[in-house]
Amino acid sequence: MAETPPRALTIAGSDSGGAAGLEADLRAMTACGVHGCVAVTAVTVQNSLGVSGVHLVPPETVAAQVRAVVTDIGVGAAKTGMLASAAIIEAVADVVDEVGIGRAQDAVPFVVDPVAASMAGEPLLAEDAMEAIRTRLFPRAALATPNLDEVRLLVDVTVTDADSALAAAKALHALGPRYVLVKGGHLRGSPEVTDLLFDGSQTWEFAGPRIDTPHVHGAGDALASATCAALARGLAMPEAVASAERYIRRAVAESYPLGAGVGPVSPLWAVDAHV
Repeated sequence: MAETPPRALTIAGSDSGGAAGLEADLRAMTACGVHGCVAVTAVTVQNSLGVSGVHLVPPETVAAQVRAVVTDIGVGAAKTGMLASAAIIEAVADVVDEVGIGRAQDAVPFVVDPVAASMAGEPLLAEDAMEAIRTRLFPRAALATPNLDEVRLLVDVTVTDADSALAAAKALHALGPRYVLVKGGHLRGSPEVTDLLFDGSQTWEFAGPRIDTPHVHGAGDALASATCAALARGLAMPEAVASAERYIRRAVAESYPLGAGVGPVSPLWAVDAHV
């Protein structure tokens, strides 16, 4: 019988198309060597062409899932994905304090992926939910991982170059996360993708050529989950992010078409590498 592997928790919505959300989280966590647990926040009706319905899980049920997992199975790190409403965000903030996740206890690293913008850059959350992310989740986060559209919605900074990326990182860091990763994938037209990690004083850049593929659904989820998995395995934050960056670049390169729309990034290369 094998030993129990490291465990990680994703608090996120379900994607019926299997490309993003907690399905992407679990694929990435498995490929990166951890057992993934879930607290489902919403059930979406979606495929490669888009989302046609969202059905929220009651906030108390979201919190109960977190409590059930952590008090029995235990986790080495946790992350958020789509939280969908201010009430769910409030419930998550309360329960992570209760079970020892996040900066208050510093026992279990908490990765906050603020899923707040659509692939087209449109807001997905009401303003009260955006404010709850700023005031309730970010102060508890070991790491926040916004894309550029979410940066604009959260701190009203439009990133166009390295200087504005650093300004955005500073504005986000002021909201409370220990580290901020400003993801540059949505800087369209740039031949390179540069992600900037910032801890309040030091910066790390993760850069590489832009991969020519339209199939990038779930890339942000997979990057945050791969980082969460690395933290659950005991890596320090800069090393965890570096590991996740290597993972996601290969996953994007191996992305595949699915349905008539945007296909997902692929974790299968990592699985194949271990067969």
